Amino acid sequence: MTRAWGAKLLVCGLLVLGGCGEEKFKNEPRPAAAIELTGVIQPGDVRVSPDTVGAGPILITISNQTTDPHTVTLSGESVEETVGPVQPMDTGTIQKTLAPGLYQVKAGSDRAVEKEIPVGQLTVGKKRPSSANQLLLP
Repeated sequence: MTRAWGAKLLVCGLLVLGGCGEEKFKNEPRPAAAIELTGVIQPGDVRVSPDTVGAGPILITISNQTTDPHTVTLSGESVEETVGPVQPMDTGTIQKTLAPGLYQVKAGSDRAVEKEIPVGQLTVGKKRPSSANQLLLP
């Protein structure tokens, strides 16, 4: 009986040790958490707030406060992302991971407009740190 238990224990021990891998893996840091920006299209301009952020994932929610539908475009540093048309008093969302650089937020309309809406600016600085130590993130 003792030999049987000893054999079973030996087999279990070998199985446990066999499950341990010898390969080491690199634990990659999590990317920075997405920053939520707000934008507004007004008859006189396009604004994004805050207008300066660190590089990494962003989410821009843009509200159209004009009487015409507009297509919104984020462009710069080899990025061209378009959403819309965003209807009057409605919102659109752009989600992108941005590298450092200067970006423009433009609002265009299919209809002839009296005056073109000036472009909004977004400055993206150095890369933000990892979100590994931030709580309550998915």
